[in-house]
Amino acid sequence: MRNTIKDEKIGGKLDPSDKQKIEKAVDDAIEWVEGNQLAEVDEFEDKLKELEGLCNPIIAKMYQGGGGDVPMGGGADGASYGNASSGGNNGAGPKIEERNVVLRKNNKSE
Repeated sequence: MRNTIKDEKIGGKLDPSDKQKIEKAVDDAIEWVEGNQLAEVDEFEDKLKELEGLCNPIIAKMYQGGGGDVPMGGGADGASYGNASSGGNNGAGPKIEERNVVLRKNNKSE
């Protein structure tokens, strides 16, 4: 999401206050993840849903407002918003969804 809003094709079409809300939410989520490395899977999922709950309506509003050449269901990196199986990581590190899969596997092996 952070890379998506920094891309001018998308970020340039967002209302500045909406862009700032997303940036703050992403920063807060990253800070939470870094401070809660041992959290349960459902806590990570709740944090993801919270972030999606803020970001998805803003992105949807942008599309409805004539986002133009931005493909529906995807950002500049080809990822679908709210889709845990989406690709397009661009080497920016693991997404929350990917981290959840690893955590689930680790929890099952304990």
